[in-house]
Order: sequence, then C-alpha cells, then structure tokens
Amino acid sequence: MFDIPTILDTLHEDVRTAQAKDPAATSAAEVVLTYPGLHAVWLYRLAHALWAADHRFAARLLSHLARFLTGVEIHPGADVGDRLFIDHGMGTVVGETADIGDDVLMYHGVTLGGASMRREKRHPTLEDGVTVGAAATLVGPITIGENATVGAGAVVVDDVPSETTVIGNPAKPVDEAEHERDGTPDPAIVDG
Repeated sequence: MFDIPTILDTLHEDVRTAQAKDPAATSAAEVVLTYPGLHAVWLYRLAHALWAADHRFAARLLSHLARFLTGVEIHPGADVGDRLFIDHGMGTVVGETADIGDDVLMYHGVTLGGASMRREKRHPTLEDGVTVGAAATLVGPITIGENATVGAGAVVVDDVPSETTVIGNPAKPVDEAEHERDGTPDPAIVDG
C-alpha cells in the first residue's frame, strides 16, 4: 500500500515547492516544522489513501484532526495533484468532489465549495498551475483553466479559461473588470 521511497520523494518535493513559492521560507527545516498548509496537505494525502482503501471513517477522522491542527479542511475524497502549496492556510476549505491539478498555489481563506446537495460532481476543478488568491470563493462544478489566476476575494461561479486572471464579485477577466470600473468600452466587445 505504501511505497516508502515514493512517499519520501513526495515529502521532499512538497518542501521544495514551499521554498520556491514562498520568499519568506528560509530553510527546509523551517518549512517542515512551521508551515500549516504543508502539514494539511501531508495529512490530506494520508487521509486520501485511507479513503481510497475504503477506510472512510478513519479518513474523515484524520481529516477532522488535520483541520483542528492546521485550520485547513481538505475532504479526503478530493483529488489533489502534486506540489499543491497552501500558503498560510487558515480557513481554506476543499470539498469532496474538488479536483486540484499539479503545481497549484492557494492562499488562506480559499473555498472550493459545492453548488448541489446531490451526490455528483459539485466542486471546482483547478487545472495545473492555477493560483487562487486569499479569501477567494469558487463554487460549483466549474473549471479553472491551466495557469489561470483567481484574484483575492473573487467569487467565481463560471469557468475560467487557461492563462486568464479574474477578479471581483462576480469574477470577471481583468480587462473586462477594468473597463467596467472606468466606464470605457471593452475593445474585445466593441471590435467584436
């Protein structure tokens, strides 16, 4: 069930990711000992393994303990790729049917929430390389495209194309949101 070399490689990779994505990280020891977002991801990985092995109650208990210890709640049924980094972490919530790709960066207070009470895909999908700013709320079975950025405090209820930055409530691409603020027409809309 557990391949120790693979686990150790994953742990090292997660530490290197934190060091690469957080300029405040001064050493691997600091990251390992003091980064609750990293601890939450590690506990999630263990809880997810239990979930996948059909030890659902144990997985939920471990997930609950992780939330208590780190302030980050990642449902053990969520699918999380490699090198997820949750900076600061506190208040982050990832729902059961969320899918998170590789090399995703999320800040504190992010919610990947559901938009349905039915047992179906009801949480967001974040493709590889996505960045989600602090206190952003993403709701429903939407897809945030590869290398897209969701601004801090944004509320996202629609798909976001790859390589696009969205801001605001409701979230809109930066160019569109800027034109709404200054009253000038969006050239993409005017030209067609």
